Amino acid sequence: MAQLPDGVPAPGDGSLPDPNVASGFAAYVHIPFCAVRCGYCDFNTYTNLDFGPGASASDYHDTLAREIELSAGVLGNPGKVTSVFFGGGTPTLLPAKDLAATLERLRATFGIEPGAEVTTEANPETLTFERLRILHDAGFTRVSFGMQSAVSHVLQVLDRAHTPGQVDAAVGWARELGLEHSVDLIYGAPGESMDDWRASLEAAIALDPPHISAYGLTIEPGTKMGGQVRRGEIPEPDPDVLADKYMLAEELLSNAGYEWYEVSNWAKPGHHSRHNLAYWQDANWWGYGPGAHSHVNGTRWWNVKHPIQYAAALAQGKSPAAARELLTADERREEQIMLGIRLREGIATPQGAAPEVVAGFIADGLVEPVPAMHSRLILTVKGRLLADTVIRALW
Repeated sequence: MAQLPDGVPAPGDGSLPDPNVASGFAAYVHIPFCAVRCGYCDFNTYTNLDFGPGASASDYHDTLAREIELSAGVLGNPGKVTSVFFGGGTPTLLPAKDLAATLERLRATFGIEPGAEVTTEANPETLTFERLRILHDAGFTRVSFGMQSAVSHVLQVLDRAHTPGQVDAAVGWARELGLEHSVDLIYGAPGESMDDWRASLEAAIALDPPHISAYGLTIEPGTKMGGQVRRGEIPEPDPDVLADKYMLAEELLSNAGYEWYEVSNWAKPGHHSRHNLAYWQDANWWGYGPGAHSHVNGTRWWNVKHPIQYAAALAQGKSPAAARELLTADERREEQIMLGIRLREGIATPQGAAPEVVAGFIADGLVEPVPAMHSRLILTVKGRLLADTVIRALW
């Protein structure tokens, strides 16, 4: 499990140097519970559902309500919530009524912009039509399904509990209810052939969701898979194979009418994830829950990781923030480059970028030549594969 950054101490009351979010802010809600911890997962999740009062799955929504109340005091006179995203963990492991209660608390506290996107991640095996109906009726507008693969042996390697048929059923229910939806795929699992990856892409496309995400597998040191790599039981993903699989995703998805709008995300026109765009466009958001990260006007902070610590701080009326960073102007510029270059519209050529560096990008086929000649950097397909190279050169 990834460690939190060091940062500097955060004030006990959660106060911020510049809390002005009068134009609104996005809300992320972290649900840290899972039935099974997947071997590749590096997120802040727990399979124990009972940590005691306030830190257990059964009453977790009450503790979230305390942080929402605290955030209202910190932000003073905020605008409405512009989007909401419930992530995890497995949000749909909790009763649908509890997720609905947290959404209602955000609505009652801040208001939610009309037409705002309200998403929950969901594991297909945790869903029924009735659970999705409750979420729909509560104001959820979008579901992001963790499909990962359509191939049984790949799902097994990834420690996923669902079957391909459960994905088909869940997507059908979302469509019947009129919910926007996405399917998320992972490529590069040990033992996954190119034919396996093609089968997963074709199965996802056949479901005809408005949005598809595809992420290359990254094996982190503290995970089950990290240990397997260290012991020589499985190989590290081959970067060249990952690149070939990305290129296949781009080919099949674009041929099926999906447009890339971020390096790992494709959507049909008008169906981009608006909440995720808030991160990539350096907007303001408050992350609720243990280990959740937040950003408001150049201050970035993160909550304590464990549900017990998180619940204890809020029970005492204190901020659950573990630490924070006050970003300098240069650091914000670097983040805007790092995030913005991943988007289809790219970024304006940063002030101070040497002309020979931009010329090198064009010569190497990393950016689209015509926009680059007019001071805008937009990654080519090759550039998407080498985005980190572009970012480092611009810093």
